[in-house]
Amino acid sequence: MTETIAPRSKQLKLPPLNLGKHTIDVPVVLAPMAGVTNKAFRRLCREYGGGLYVTEMVTARSLVERRPESLRIIEHDSDEAIRSIQIYGVDAVNVGKAVRMVVEEDRADHIDLNFGCPVPKVTKLGGGSALPWKTDLFTAIVETAVKEASRNDIPLTIKMRKGIDEDHLTFIESAKIARDAGVAGIALHGRTLEQRYSGHADWNAIADLREAIPDVPILGNGDIFSAEDAISMVEQTGVDGIVVGRGCQGRPWLFGDLQNAFEGSEERFRPGVSEVADMIYRHAELLVETFGDEAKGLREIRKHVAWYFHGYPVGGQLRSKMATVPDLASFREYLAELDHSIGYPGAPVEGPRGRAGSPKKPHLPQGWLDSRVLGDAERLGLAGAELDVSGG
Repeated sequence: MTETIAPRSKQLKLPPLNLGKHTIDVPVVLAPMAGVTNKAFRRLCREYGGGLYVTEMVTARSLVERRPESLRIIEHDSDEAIRSIQIYGVDAVNVGKAVRMVVEEDRADHIDLNFGCPVPKVTKLGGGSALPWKTDLFTAIVETAVKEASRNDIPLTIKMRKGIDEDHLTFIESAKIARDAGVAGIALHGRTLEQRYSGHADWNAIADLREAIPDVPILGNGDIFSAEDAISMVEQTGVDGIVVGRGCQGRPWLFGDLQNAFEGSEERFRPGVSEVADMIYRHAELLVETFGDEAKGLREIRKHVAWYFHGYPVGGQLRSKMATVPDLASFREYLAELDHSIGYPGAPVEGPRGRAGSPKKPHLPQGWLDSRVLGDAERLGLAGAELDVSGG
């Protein structure tokens, strides 16, 4: 269901986003989220609106070693117009090899590098949002990746945070390094590693980056929970596009709202319980198809239940059953128990989503902040940072 609502902000018509040879008509990017942005979820989002839809984060080493799970992560549906993947790595050689493999084997049309992950198991080994502090390592990785991607004119972008904490900010310097290396775009999450997802995203920092780097597309990330939030970010920061993460969890229709907003339309999706039930069931079916296993697909849908029904009046007992659903037949039965006459609840569904938590002391390698240059001991310590497949 769609309806026209009185906009909380003036209308905005944002031009297409240009990343290298690609033009993204709707300047919206789905942020990589481990265990979420697989083929099933990307398809649901694409059915509502346009944009650039990125895979889950995958480690460079796992790609080089051709681990089956890493190859599954970077699979795309045949109708994904721009096959976009995000690679995470802490070693320029591994990242270079991974990018070369992806390019030579025609596995992607766009590559993003992750320098924003705040997960402790990543940062304590020097990866994710901890890495830009070491300017020599950051420079080597970005330059190598851009060089390898350029072999087939594949645009390469980066996603990062402001820095480790307010006393150790890196985003302006890192952006200049990336620009000089030839990246096609830069996305900034307006939080530090220390903040993780707590507090409010610093849109002023995003505006500062836009001003400091006028010659490369800049994307803003953080606290986009509605089309009106996206409009406000663009108006306040001047970014070329926005990146959506937690805001679309359980709400693939948000991409329809964003497309409408950036095309100057006031139409917004306002699904009732019946429409949400149809949506989550379709999501479950797509997950079964993606994994080729009903049990695996249903295990994956369980975490989405709370997101889809956030703010909807669904009883705790029924929520619990859906959160442990064993198969599609049972899921149909549980969804049939919902009160399908309930419409869109309004405010309870809107606003922040996901666990914000509180600021936490960054998990970093010992002595990481002592120097901006990577030491020999630290270099050895990075050896285990890419052992996982997803890094998330």
